[in-house]
Amino acid sequence: MSHIAWNDSYNIGVDFIDKEHQVLFSTMNKLMSLSEREEKNEHVCREGIKYLKGHTDKHFEHEEEYMQSIGYSDYEIHKRLHDDFRFKTIPALEEEMESTQYSPDSIRHFLGVCIGWMISHTLTEDQAIVGKTSSKWGDIPKEEEKEALETTIIQLVQEMFQLKAKMISGQYAGEDFGKVFCCRMVYSGEKKERWQITLVFEDRLLLKVISNILNTEYPKVDDMVLNVTRYLSRQFLEQIWERIPAFDLMTLEDESLLTHEQLLKAFEREHPSCSLLFSTEVGYFAFSAVSAEPLSGKIVSEINYQNAMNAVRDYLVKENKEQEKRKFKILVVDDSEFILGRLRQLLSDKYDILESNSSISAIKMIALNRPDLVLLDYEMPICDGKQALEMIRSDKDIADIPVMFLTGRGDRESVKNVKALKPEGYLLKTMPEDFILKTVDDFFANKK
Repeated sequence: MSHIAWNDSYNIGVDFIDKEHQVLFSTMNKLMSLSEREEKNEHVCREGIKYLKGHTDKHFEHEEEYMQSIGYSDYEIHKRLHDDFRFKTIPALEEEMESTQYSPDSIRHFLGVCIGWMISHTLTEDQAIVGKTSSKWGDIPKEEEKEALETTIIQLVQEMFQLKAKMISGQYAGEDFGKVFCCRMVYSGEKKERWQITLVFEDRLLLKVISNILNTEYPKVDDMVLNVTRYLSRQFLEQIWERIPAFDLMTLEDESLLTHEQLLKAFEREHPSCSLLFSTEVGYFAFSAVSAEPLSGKIVSEINYQNAMNAVRDYLVKENKEQEKRKFKILVVDDSEFILGRLRQLLSDKYDILESNSSISAIKMIALNRPDLVLLDYEMPICDGKQALEMIRSDKDIADIPVMFLTGRGDRESVKNVKALKPEGYLLKTMPEDFILKTVDDFFANKK
């Protein structure tokens, strides 16, 4: 992406707000153009970003004044979204840019997040101000509630699962981090409000936890593992309700198991009010909550006393069929668009292909979209393949992901240097395409 074009769908019909939006988009376009220049001046980038921040602050102030003047009912929620972007998202991105001396990658990351947020916010929350749509965040928890929830979940993972956890995303949207099992429960409170709570477990985390509890090694998820997980999930949520009084949930109304595909459909139907992703030593875990009508009969069947055994068994059969259809996921990391395009064309028929043109962005992608194999360019600027592999191996959450090097050098000394790092293998970029494809195919055949 090198340019964003303004179009009429972004207009909300309030003249001064629409003009300020256009200035924001124009400023981001100028910064994008600047980030493409190799001879970019760091001072100019700093000043440009400073101008963008200043205009954003003034725009938010003007928009908030307008919302108050018309008595907009969701003003407080809208303002909290502004504040979260200004005081959390932007400072975190600035810190990243400072740490990389305003590298092109960090500037483009900054702009990518800003553009994504601005477009989404303009097309939903800003349109809601004038009644063209409704707010997607009607039930967003207060910041202190979210922080209390994060702390409580980390404590419970330690107490119940005997694992250390850390939150890595406060906006989990169903990103694919491996084979997962999802327990969804619908609760009602004293005031008859309804909440859908979904706990998402990566299979290796699930097997570790259940194996420890039952003192038996489980090689795969079966009906026993899922039934234990169902009741662990109930206890987990009951502990949350006890520790956080603001979550007034009293009665479990229904329960179901979702595949990853069904989870994504659920997110499409109702954007979660709160969705947190955590990493542990042995896998990922997510908590998602949405206030809405139950999805029963829409995407998934309920589990109840009469059908529990059959429902779990049917779920496992369906899940296994989905996994059989699932393609292995390969992340290709190379600063050459030509190499990325060549490997995409070669591998995409058999595999799901993710792409990254730098080591820094690759590490982030690995954390949130766990691949089955990384094809990593050995010769890259700023952070080369050796450094990238060291970062992967130093993070216990992703250390076990297999890595093959891509290299353009086939001399004995270069090959020796690559092999010394003990990757899963290495591929010369000059190798025939059928040999590269066979090497990847053989790797996954051996893995199976």
